[in-house]
Amino acid sequence: MTCTAERTSVDQINATNILPQTPFWAKVKHKQGFKPNGFRLKVSKALLDPYAGASQQLEEDLLILLKDIGEGHCFAYVPYGPKLEPRFEHQGLFLEKLSESLRPHLPEHCVFIRYDLLWENQWADEQELYDPKGNWQGPPPVQTQEFRVNFNTDHWNLRKSPGDALPKNTFFLDLDRGSEELLYEMRYNTRYNIRQANKKGVEVREYGVEKLDDWYALYEETGIRKGITYQTKDYFLDLFAHQDEQVRVCLLMASHEGQELASMLLVLSHKRATYLFGASASDQRQAMASYALQWEAIKRAKAFGCEEYDMFGCAPNLDRSHPLHGVHLYKKGFGGQLFHRMGCWDYPFQEKGYEMFKAQEMNN
Repeated sequence: MTCTAERTSVDQINATNILPQTPFWAKVKHKQGFKPNGFRLKVSKALLDPYAGASQQLEEDLLILLKDIGEGHCFAYVPYGPKLEPRFEHQGLFLEKLSESLRPHLPEHCVFIRYDLLWENQWADEQELYDPKGNWQGPPPVQTQEFRVNFNTDHWNLRKSPGDALPKNTFFLDLDRGSEELLYEMRYNTRYNIRQANKKGVEVREYGVEKLDDWYALYEETGIRKGITYQTKDYFLDLFAHQDEQVRVCLLMASHEGQELASMLLVLSHKRATYLFGASASDQRQAMASYALQWEAIKRAKAFGCEEYDMFGCAPNLDRSHPLHGVHLYKKGFGGQLFHRMGCWDYPFQEKGYEMFKAQEMNN
């Protein structure tokens, strides 16, 4: 069971549904202080599946972002990667072998590698972790998670990160259906609100970077109102500046009686659409503009040729105390399937430096 890694140009990374594993994402994150690195992996199929033939090999691209953390040190971050997904009993072994194959290609002062895993959470199907109402209560304690993930590894070196970077829970909507079927699969209230917005005359239009100031004003207002951290305007300029043949950025705005009430950034990458950012005004909620906006985004994603729609972030369950409870209810209404990812896992190369960085993270 082998895994090898060779350097490749970031621009040569193949088209993929996984937005954070595209050259587009590499360029955007480079503007935020990360150093992108491209790799071509060759992995024996037996490493992914213990029941597969040992002679079979798979190839896949991998984007890694290096980030300086001071005093001459850095760490390697893999956003929603690797894309190859092993059976759960080999996930730790695969990550261990991948980490060791990458080690010679990373700077000597690289303290650890962090995988922001897009794989389905190993505990998402365990019925004892659901409450009587069908709400998933999350994975078991960290010690239990680490024991299972490290099982079968040589070094037992994989650690659950203190937190997660990209969204760990999301709704996926299957777009391989007609519009009427998509509407039928939605919750009644969502379908009703879409129709109400249409009756009230809500209009949804697509704009380019020329509308960025209006978008940002609405986005900033939303962030302040909800008390959440929001990006700078330059970040959104970078999104538009770096779209390419693989990735398209769509700025959609919903208006009613001349007032812009809701807006989003929809990103189309290969066969997947991602609802990357959203914003809404605090007034005229009765116009249901955000429902018209989301429905238009879904239709545009289908027209582009996307097969799935990633809502990109929600609460793990219907717990009313969760800060994303309202977001969860809104996104759930469109009929997607709730998906729980594994989140961030670390593989330290320098134990002392890693523990120091981890302690700083936990204190922030």
